[in-house]
Amino acid sequence: MNGHAATRRSLSREENMGLLEEKPLSETDSEVSTVDVDRRFKLPRLVSLLTVPFVYLRTIRWGGLALRLLIFLLPSFLQGRHAREQIRPAKLGPTAYLDGMRGLAALFVYFCHYSYQAFTIAQGWGAGESNYHILKLPFLRLWYQGPAAVCVFFVISGYALCYKPLKLARSRNLESFSTTLGSLVFRRWFRLFLPPIISTFSIFCLLRLGAFESTRAFATDRTYHKNIMEKHPKRWENGYDQFWDWFWQMFRFIHVWDWAPHGGSTSYDVHLWTIPIEYRCSLYLFLVLMATVRLQTRFRLLTVLTVAWFTYRNSRWEFTLFLGGLVIAELDHIRGAHNPTPTLPLEEKQTRGSFPRLKALFWNLVSILALYLLGQPDARGAETPGWVWLTSLIPSWWGEEHYRYWQGVGAVLFIVAVARSSSWQRFFNTAVVQYFGKISYAIYLMHGPVMHVLGYRWEAWAYSITGVEGNNYKYGFFLGAVFAVPTVIWVSDIFWRAVDIPTVKFARWFESKLVQKD
Repeated sequence: MNGHAATRRSLSREENMGLLEEKPLSETDSEVSTVDVDRRFKLPRLVSLLTVPFVYLRTIRWGGLALRLLIFLLPSFLQGRHAREQIRPAKLGPTAYLDGMRGLAALFVYFCHYSYQAFTIAQGWGAGESNYHILKLPFLRLWYQGPAAVCVFFVISGYALCYKPLKLARSRNLESFSTTLGSLVFRRWFRLFLPPIISTFSIFCLLRLGAFESTRAFATDRTYHKNIMEKHPKRWENGYDQFWDWFWQMFRFIHVWDWAPHGGSTSYDVHLWTIPIEYRCSLYLFLVLMATVRLQTRFRLLTVLTVAWFTYRNSRWEFTLFLGGLVIAELDHIRGAHNPTPTLPLEEKQTRGSFPRLKALFWNLVSILALYLLGQPDARGAETPGWVWLTSLIPSWWGEEHYRYWQGVGAVLFIVAVARSSSWQRFFNTAVVQYFGKISYAIYLMHGPVMHVLGYRWEAWAYSITGVEGNNYKYGFFLGAVFAVPTVIWVSDIFWRAVDIPTVKFARWFESKLVQKD
């Protein structure tokens, strides 16, 4: 999950201002306060210095601080024009549509984890005798198909990490390439791991405060969790043992040594298993970029495709998708996809009108095919109408889960098609979709703990109204979602502004302090 870097444009004054930032005392006020204390109480200088924090606290306008806190807690889209411009600037970048796509993918991952606890969502429509719900049909199932969204994440990450280095390599600007790639390698750890370290530490704090205990009974009750029961984080007997358990799990979380399934996973948030994979694949991708930077374009593409074939033949679906993102970025550079379009005379536009329309139609059809492949059922594909033949085409040597195969192909095809479809790009560039793109990493990190602490409360309340028998269970599920989903979005918005954006800035600042000056 990467490529989740926030915008570098200046934030609104409210976002830049820390919660405890106040107008400092003037020199005159400070002197008067100090002299007044010394004269009135005749205290030694040390005691006088100790009173300075209390004097400062007395000068804080607590009403203004509380107001800023309340404003900060509001979702960013309710904080006025300046905050909304941070979500969707007046002028979007040429690849902004990928941010929107990533945002929806993160939202669908949350829908998956919300739904799979109540219903069997992995099986496709028509598999067996009980899978005939309309939401299991192709295309409709993409709303909650988490594994397919993860494939989209990995292709976008490969694209985003390679786009600028490839541009510099193609212009033969090797010095800037070296600087850019070195910066990406250095900051990648901070970008991927600092936010989850902070999010899991907040889970540690909430565990010690007992926040998870109020929903533990619901989280372990099969009355409400009829399918998958996610592991509720464990509360240790004392805070000391809990802290060191968290610390060593974070140590193992930075898992770069092997390709074990779910390697580096943490019990504090079981959804974060993709983060170590993102990091490993990023490092391999940087190595491929460095190895091919001086090659001619056709030889670089040939080398990358060879590495991709070797990776695919070893069933490493995750790195194959990263390399797919690299190839798509190279092809976009070759065709000048993001170069300014020259203004054509009217008669030339008219003579060229039919061919672009045919190309648009073609790529829209490809995108539909890609969406169908992304909807490959996670289970029982060989029994699902429309998937029996495609499942039989999966090579016998494929060592990973079968559903990774066509979902991965669909992810690559979809991004190739969207890169050539102005209609899809307009959709992903809309304000709402761009908003989810901004908070995508925050949604990914926050939906687990928020669901376990607050979401389960909403669900328990909903089921207490509807009951859990027959269709009442479904009504309770959707009633809980009406409140749980906005809660996750709201907390993710706060985490984006309080943690995600500052960690990106910190990584850049920290690097700037360490690099050797010319």
